[in-house]
Amino acid sequence: MPDVLGFNDLSDVANQVRVCERCPLHRTRLNSVPGEGNPQSEILFVGEGPGFNEDKLGRPFVGNAGKFLDEMLNSINLDRTQVFITNIVKCRPPENRDPEDEEKAACLPYLEAQIKFINPKLIVCLGRHSMNYFLPGFKISEVHGQPKHRGDLYILPLYHPAAALHNGGLRQTLMDDFGRIPAIIKKIDQLIDKK
Repeated sequence: MPDVLGFNDLSDVANQVRVCERCPLHRTRLNSVPGEGNPQSEILFVGEGPGFNEDKLGRPFVGNAGKFLDEMLNSINLDRTQVFITNIVKCRPPENRDPEDEEKAACLPYLEAQIKFINPKLIVCLGRHSMNYFLPGFKISEVHGQPKHRGDLYILPLYHPAAALHNGGLRQTLMDDFGRIPAIIKKIDQLIDKK
């Protein structure tokens, strides 16, 4: 039975993303990037938007930032088969510019459906565009690595892995923040058990 957004399941979301023409980004994409991973994941990673390599392959986080994300996942004994990875916008903004508000709004139903179907314990925001959707009004430099609770969602804002590639000083900060994920999941489990 379709949900209120008209999607039946995660594969239906992905299929609709692949043919989406809801905003002008579809005109310049090679491939849309619906997201991928474990549909029963406790953790949903939400980046900003596909880059050059992602647009080419139709998969999220496959370039240098993706390699760093894989390294961070390995540091907490996880890999891509255990998590789900997506983006705020599902098509590459030209020249990797920041996604515009109308583009983010056009993709929002897809992200909301992914959250509904996955029902993660923790949403990890990779970068400020992702964080601003879940936690508007915050600055990532002030809240990175600090879990937040919004409605039924637990949100962890982190710097985008690409930021650490451009600013080596952020690499250890991001590794440290990422290393807190297992303890945050454990704390969420304790809170759920109390309900």
